[in-house]
Amino acid sequence: MTVLVKNIVSEIKRLPEYNTYGRVMAVVGLLVEVGGVQTALSIGDHCIIRSRSRRPVTCEVIGFRGGNALVMPFGSLDGVGLGCRAEVGAAEPVIYPNSGWLGRVINAFGEPVDGKGPLELGNNAYPIHSGPPPAHQRQRVGGKIDLGVRGMNTFLTCCEGQRMGIFSGSGIGKSTLLSMMARHTNTETRVIGLIGERSREAREFIEDDLGEEGLARSVVIVATGDEPPLVRRQAAFTTMAVAEYFRDQGSNVLCLMDSITRFAMAQREISLSAGEPPASKGYTPSVFAELPRLLERAGPGSEGQGNITGLFTVLVEGDDHNEPISDAVRGILDGHVVLDRSIAERGRFPAINVLRSVSRTMPDCNTDDENAIVNRARRIISTYEDMAELIRLGAYRRGSDPAVDEAIEYYPRIENFLSQTKDDATDLESCYHMLAKILAIPQPGAELKKEDPIK
Repeated sequence: MTVLVKNIVSEIKRLPEYNTYGRVMAVVGLLVEVGGVQTALSIGDHCIIRSRSRRPVTCEVIGFRGGNALVMPFGSLDGVGLGCRAEVGAAEPVIYPNSGWLGRVINAFGEPVDGKGPLELGNNAYPIHSGPPPAHQRQRVGGKIDLGVRGMNTFLTCCEGQRMGIFSGSGIGKSTLLSMMARHTNTETRVIGLIGERSREAREFIEDDLGEEGLARSVVIVATGDEPPLVRRQAAFTTMAVAEYFRDQGSNVLCLMDSITRFAMAQREISLSAGEPPASKGYTPSVFAELPRLLERAGPGSEGQGNITGLFTVLVEGDDHNEPISDAVRGILDGHVVLDRSIAERGRFPAINVLRSVSRTMPDCNTDDENAIVNRARRIISTYEDMAELIRLGAYRRGSDPAVDEAIEYYPRIENFLSQTKDDATDLESCYHMLAKILAIPQPGAELKKEDPIK
């Protein structure tokens, strides 16, 4: 039996016993009021409006007013007018993931967009809007993950089930850093959400950054920036639902999402259309309520399940790291990686500012020797950064301070260690050996690999 026939049979079994219909009562901008279905719909449910030409327009319920349901479309409202029929069927938005989705590119509705034919549907429905596992049933974070990026592996070590944010302004390289970790991280399954991404970059990411080998272990969910806000928001929820499916199968999942800011912007558009008043810099209160509901779905699973390790990018508006979305997300996640524009401008990529970045699982996940290496490197960087202006001006005289003299000697080597091309990868163990050798710290029983490129 072909995949298409299996899907048809599954859809027939899921058909409701009867349908409920309503009518369009008003249309204002992207907001549609539907009457006659008040008791059949709830917040987050879907319905279908038939335009004058019988074209179906899928909508989502975002509120109620005066006895009518307020809905927003996932597409164009062309041809929709007063009296058009609204159909309520299986209203709750769900997807039916399957292990056969690996290697595929889908949209926010779980439909294939890669031209490789239909997707085989699973037997169990996964709600788009689900909650995280209960806190008291969750396991603790697991062992360290090898991200392949030297700056991340050493100064910002990440563990299984941890959630990290990558914060930067535009054009500093957060998408490139995310692509490096997508390519080099050795996890069983990867679920990648490209939320509000540029159409051009979506295909480049899949073909150039992931490649065939990386895509074979990944599911990519794409919603480009030109799509309606409901589609962009649902793509983020769909990404988490797919990750939850593989987590429930016992897999350790790496969930990458670019970006949380575009998810927040989509939620802001939806909330303002529904009449919700803005609170902070135009963002409505529901934006700050939705952020933890989305991000808390990543993390350790319950007993017998796998983990979802989350890496989320945050576009910092105006390079202000205290703007509302950055501040809210930083308080939710288990660590933050700050990419600095001044570091990028001097040509060091990835432009990670290790002094402003934090991993909340460190130092507990490291050995004492590893912590000693990282702490010494941090002290050297901090000392040099404090004296950088005087050093550049030639106002510092060698011999005045032994700590500054040491920083002047080792800082360029650490900078070279942190610099890394997109195709370069260094495993977790080698990262510590390389940094220890740079700092002249003896490592008992450990030798630097011959192919070490760092001098």
